[in-house]
Amino acid sequence: MVIHVVKSGENLYSISKIYNTIPEKIIKDNELNEPNRLVIGQTLVITNGTNLYDREIVVNGYTYPNIKEETLYKTLPNLTYITPFSYGFNPDGSLVELDDDRIINIALKNNVAPLMLLTTLGSDGTFSSDRASKMLNDENVQNILIDNIVKTLQEKNYYGLDVDFEYLSRDDRDNFTNFIRKLSETLHPLGYILAVALAPKTSEAEVGLLYEGHDYKALGQYADELLLMTYEWGYAFGPPMAVAPINKVKAVVEYAITQIDNKKLLIGIPNYGYDWTLPFVKGSQAESVSNVGAVDLARDVGAIIEYDETAQAPFFTYYDVEGREHIVWFEDARSIEAKLNLVKEYDLLGVAYWTIMTYFPQNWLVLDGLYKVRKI
Repeated sequence: MVIHVVKSGENLYSISKIYNTIPEKIIKDNELNEPNRLVIGQTLVITNGTNLYDREIVVNGYTYPNIKEETLYKTLPNLTYITPFSYGFNPDGSLVELDDDRIINIALKNNVAPLMLLTTLGSDGTFSSDRASKMLNDENVQNILIDNIVKTLQEKNYYGLDVDFEYLSRDDRDNFTNFIRKLSETLHPLGYILAVALAPKTSEAEVGLLYEGHDYKALGQYADELLLMTYEWGYAFGPPMAVAPINKVKAVVEYAITQIDNKKLLIGIPNYGYDWTLPFVKGSQAESVSNVGAVDLARDVGAIIEYDETAQAPFFTYYDVEGREHIVWFEDARSIEAKLNLVKEYDLLGVAYWTIMTYFPQNWLVLDGLYKVRKI
């Protein structure tokens, strides 16, 4: 596998001659929408059909229930787990149900293990740390919730449970750990795995509502797998920057391995980018773009794709029809390779993608060139 960055004056024919391949293979592998209109700075993955590392990793993909069937079928061969988003719960411990049967059935037929995801979603359609706090402080509600989780795992043929509770207060830190302990003690004897999503901390003393409710070391004792949510530094309501800068991702990993067995850790990888209007105004919202869509946009507006070496992420600027300047940060083959290489560098369990709703062919080409995907 080679990642080629398109230069001025190049076309598919000239690029194919460099690597002793044919244009049709490059088009097929990268699923190029407009193969005769390449963008300067665009990446192309040139495949040779061999893995660089004979190593298996775990790959999880998060999805909404309405994922297109074509996207689902194309993505499943690259996954260990698929995790539909999401089950929530009510104040009485009952579950907020999810229409997940289609995804589970297709996944199981394609040798991919489904994971049940529990979040703080309520019947009102909102996420609530207050709802979580009340449950975490009421043992009776916890027991009812755990019973309902087990029932759903069994009825739906789930492989295990993934818990994603965000924005917990420091006061709920120990209660959350105890809840995960109780889940562990219940699920493990039944043969289910337990995963927990963690805010991207770089020290135990890190302040802020996003971080204070997660005790890395304690949670690492009870969970089988822990996802570092290493994305959203660049986010819809924030100032423009890379969504998952490699330097910041690396800092989280380096702290996490001091608290948690590295063989339990997964890196979160974003499958999206953002388009910000400049100058950035606090309270404004960037538009989400797919990684393939970002390249299409660059082509349509005649932009040159640049690459930030510190963040290890691509970006470009352009002006819209109203004369407003924009900046777009997204992911390409180079940035994906940089993140995937951290798995080998720190000997981690694997990666998880938020989300697999849009198909990003270059990502899976790079993954296939580096690792084998573990199947359950």
